[in-house]
Formats: sequence, C-alpha cells, structure tokens
Amino acid sequence: MTKKYENAVLDDQALIDGLKSINPVWGDMTARVAGEAWGMPLIDQKTKALISIAIDQMALNVTGEGNPFGAHVDMALKQGATYAELEELIVFASAYTGFNKGATTMGALNKIRHERGDF
Repeated sequence: MTKKYENAVLDDQALIDGLKSINPVWGDMTARVAGEAWGMPLIDQKTKALISIAIDQMALNVTGEGNPFGAHVDMALKQGATYAELEELIVFASAYTGFNKGATTMGALNKIRHERGDF
C-alpha cells in the first residue's frame, strides 16, 4: 500500500464507504468527526495511525465485528509504516497495556497479514 493521504480519513473513499455501509448516518458522522481530528496539522498522518493502533490495543478493540483495528493498520501502511514497525509498536505498547492485550493485538495483526498474504 503506497498511496499516502493528506487526511487518512477524508481522502480514503473506500474507508468512508465502509463506514457508511455500517449505517449511513453513523458513517457520515464518523467520517466527518474523525476526518476533522485527522486533519489537525501538528501530528503527521503516520504517527496518528500508530497512535490509533496503540489505543486499539489499550482498549482491546482489535477483534470482533465493527472493530477499527484493520482500518488503522491500513491507514498506517498507506502512510508508509511497515509491518516491522507495527510489530515493534505492539511490543512497546505491551509494557503499558499489558502483555495479554499485546498478545491479542499481535494475533490480530498476524491474522490480517495471513488473510492478505503479506508474510
């Protein structure tokens, strides 16, 4: 994934369409609010994506229907992150979120990689 966006939410029509497929009103609101947050200028898009993944791990919001983890992984990869960086982030965050949450998050990342053939 090589296309970098100025705004990882508002510039990604597939993401917006996916949000709206959950529910049109909710998806529109989510895209607008998240798009505004992602449009803030001081933190770059890659860093915001990495922060989002760490928050997903902290909240253990990486599996199950409707979880944002896959979208955040996509955002990070589109902004130039590598799987090695994502793995290091998960290991690093485990010291703060707990190793069980780290194991669940690493497992979710491995599942995404396996499903995409990205090993």
